[in-house]
Amino acid sequence: MKTLDNIALALTIIGGLNWLLVGLFEFDLVASIFGGQTALLAKIVYVLVGLSALYCLKFFGNINRTNVNR
Repeated sequence: MKTLDNIALALTIIGGLNWLLVGLFEFDLVASIFGGQTALLAKIVYVLVGLSALYCLKFFGNINRTNVNR
């Protein structure tokens, strides 16, 4: 499970950095790398980042559980 956690966290960070670039510079790095926002590979990356973000919601439960144990 730890490997999946690390992959999900890395994809979520990549997505966050991409949104930072979009917000500051109107530059979509994922679209640039994979041939535009409508390219199949770009859509796959966007879906994986979104699913990773949903998966990372479970970390909030881990944070609360860790604070209780201290």
